[in-house]
Amino acid sequence: MASIAASKERATMRVNQDQRASRIWKKIPIYVVLVVLALFFILPLVWMISTSFKPFQEVLQSNWLPIKPTLENYAGIFSDPSVPVYNWFGNSLLIATVYTVLILIVDALAGYAYARMEFAGRDLIFGLMLATLVMPGLMFLIPNYLTVSQLGWINQFQGVILPGLAGVFGVFYMRQFFQGIPKELEEAARIDGASPFQIFFHIALPLSSGALATLAVLSFMTSWNDFLWPLLVLTDRLKQTLPAGLATLQGQYTFDYGKLMAGAAVTAVPVLVIYLFLQRYIVESVKTTGLKG
Repeated sequence: MASIAASKERATMRVNQDQRASRIWKKIPIYVVLVVLALFFILPLVWMISTSFKPFQEVLQSNWLPIKPTLENYAGIFSDPSVPVYNWFGNSLLIATVYTVLILIVDALAGYAYARMEFAGRDLIFGLMLATLVMPGLMFLIPNYLTVSQLGWINQFQGVILPGLAGVFGVFYMRQFFQGIPKELEEAARIDGASPFQIFFHIALPLSSGALATLAVLSFMTSWNDFLWPLLVLTDRLKQTLPAGLATLQGQYTFDYGKLMAGAAVTAVPVLVIYLFLQRYIVESVKTTGLKG
């Protein structure tokens, strides 16, 4: 009997090993595709960082890594008095931070209203708002510029920040998340006498920390990397943002790729730092968004 039980156990173990090996072999094509996609996104970043450490003579060479690494490109953009990179960095940080905070406030309130409140024309208005997502952003460039000009906001930070608050993606994103929150939680609070604002601030908002973190990263990155709109609105060189200011490092006939890549690396640092701090909330948001309670 003992030998029969041992043989059955060995057979079971063999079957489990075969099934495990089969699952691994089935996942290999998926891993290969993921590695290729990862390389597709990582290689430009590696090339950017590598070029930022190359001296001027090596920039156009085909070698991936610098033969004689140098910090002269970083020293050039930080020590050159004609390149006020500290002003540009501070301007970008201020604009992106204020824009992100306002986006979170406006989109969270609007998204909750469209998800939970009943009012005349709600679905029609929301549908018209979604229709603007398929329109190219350049369509709104001239109307927004004329509006900002009439308000006297040319060369003012509010002229860069406020027009972007009319974006629809954040409202749509928060609406979808709030619709996934069980209504029973809100109904219980309503029975206890809570007002709509109390339900929003004490129930809906705490449950949406992951969605808000994701929206914060996307909004900050959008504002931080924006080039065309700040370039049009901010005419003073000292008030320019980092992307618009760094574009002036390239001349009409010459390109200092080393300094441009150094500036691009500096520009990428804040977004990477914010993502590292909020990564846990972003992953939780991706897991829960769209799931019904």
